[in-house]
Amino acid sequence: MKSDFPSLDFKLPKIKGSYIKIIVPAVIALILIFGSVYQISPEEIGVILRFGKFVRTTEPGLHFKLPLGIEKLITVPVQRQLKEEFGFRTTRPGIRTEYSVTPETIRESVMLTGDLNVGVVEWIVQYKIKDAYNYLFKIRDATSTFRYMNEAVVRKIVGDNSVDEVITVGRARIALEAKEELQKLCDLYEIGIEVNQLIFQDVNPPDPVKPAFNEVNESLQEKERKINEAWSEYNAEIPMATGVAEQTIRGAEGYATERINMAEGDANRFRAIYKEYSRAPLVTRKRLYLETINDILPKLAKKIIFDEKLKNFLPLLNLGEEVKK
Repeated sequence: MKSDFPSLDFKLPKIKGSYIKIIVPAVIALILIFGSVYQISPEEIGVILRFGKFVRTTEPGLHFKLPLGIEKLITVPVQRQLKEEFGFRTTRPGIRTEYSVTPETIRESVMLTGDLNVGVVEWIVQYKIKDAYNYLFKIRDATSTFRYMNEAVVRKIVGDNSVDEVITVGRARIALEAKEELQKLCDLYEIGIEVNQLIFQDVNPPDPVKPAFNEVNESLQEKERKINEAWSEYNAEIPMATGVAEQTIRGAEGYATERINMAEGDANRFRAIYKEYSRAPLVTRKRLYLETINDILPKLAKKIIFDEKLKNFLPLLNLGEEVKK
């Protein structure tokens, strides 16, 4: 039976042997070139493995390696700020960041405090890879190990403090202690990580007891506010009182110095007068009398001068004043 479909007469084009000699080496050369040349970005470092064994590291820039799987490249972001989240996960970053909470994150965040209370602790760790070799080859899974180390350290530090310290006044101190302890553990395990910052994102009591803890927190804040106001008034009044007291003391000292100087001046003046008096008593006595009269007479409103031998005197009419009618 004859088929209704038309027959296809398709033939591959013939390639001359000279073209094959050119194309095949060119393809091999391209494969070798693209397999040998690689670029390291400024924030990364390249780790070269030869048959699975570490041989060298390469800095940012253009480099070459052996192709065909002889040497393998692994890039490590040593200049990038990395972050791990505990107790929550960021689902969409932005101006209004969205978070998600799962049973796994709840397991990470629920902890027992030193006074046998329960706290929900969420925190963030920011770190950098400071040693690419240790990060890749000292620990099998450095990231997972680092997360386990975080949980162990934070649970230990939280377990050494009371729930009030963890939730309110001691958060910054506890976070700093946890960061230092975590860095010591990283150095001990030679994990090749440098911890830059450990921040408690949110620390709360469990939901059933959260209202009571909020009231306690508000009362502690009110207490701190009252203490700060009292210190503010203290700092305003004490320096003022100290200044007034210092001014009074300085005034009294000045007055005492003035009185002493005046007394010494009067004494020196008396000694000088007495010295002159002892030399000429009559002249000095007369001069003192005249000086005294000279000081007194100008202060008197009316003066009547008469001879000491006069026994009676006639009062003069006050002709200088206007006679009242």
